[in-house]
Amino acid sequence: MRGNYLIPANSKKSEMILGMFTTVDLILFLSGIGLTLILLLAIHTDSFIGMILILFPALIASFLVFPVPNYHNILQLIMNIYSFYFVKQRTYKWKGWCYKDGSNK
Repeated sequence: MRGNYLIPANSKKSEMILGMFTTVDLILFLSGIGLTLILLLAIHTDSFIGMILILFPALIASFLVFPVPNYHNILQLIMNIYSFYFVKQRTYKWKGWCYKDGSNK
């Protein structure tokens, strides 16, 4: 193959649990589900709003570990956005054809 290596597109999936979860994802998901189960057993409510609030930890944890295209999951996407825009802000110096305020001199 003349020094070219072909890496399969799903090579990272073999490193994940069930092909889609990392250890951190499973801990986050199971803790959200566990907290929701504890709240369901501890709090009795007849209102719709109360039930939504009780289910909120499981809904948030499920949302964060939901897979999205081009990223592992939404948690990874949020971490990438945070690090790119807020933590490691970059300044790019323009070196193009209009480097000196639009003049070509």
